[in-house]
Amino acid sequence: MINLMMLGALLTIMAPTLPQAVTAPASDEAAVRDVVKQYVEARERKDAAAIRTLFTEDADQLTSSGEWRRGREDVVKGTLASSAANAGTRTITIETVRFPAAGVALADGGYTIAGAGPTRNMRTSFVMIRMQNAWRIAAIRNMLPAAPAQ
Repeated sequence: MINLMMLGALLTIMAPTLPQAVTAPASDEAAVRDVVKQYVEARERKDAAAIRTLFTEDADQLTSSGEWRRGREDVVKGTLASSAANAGTRTITIETVRFPAAGVALADGGYTIAGAGPTRNMRTSFVMIRMQNAWRIAAIRNMLPAAPAQ
């Protein structure tokens, strides 16, 4: 059984290694939001080169349909194929941006596809990392909210 004194000592030793939320400058939050805006715009233009520059090489994306795209080229290819198969205007409204560690951002918000068939209201999360003084998308998770269980 660990006594309180030993637990306190253990926590004191471990505290520096635990992830700490970071207070980032407002310019970082604006830059993260801008990357999402660039992603939506490049996707609407079906601009593979512009989409490619926004992602890390090992990026991945889990879509609302369950498709898991792994690697930048798979993300780009899947993004363009999805846009072609699912017409409509995409809108992503980032509601929160937080920085769980230095050089890491998590942006969450609403994701809507409208104008071609029924409107799809989803949720999305972007994980971004700072690389060479620019934010890049490392992961996207799109979710189609389910009805509450009865």
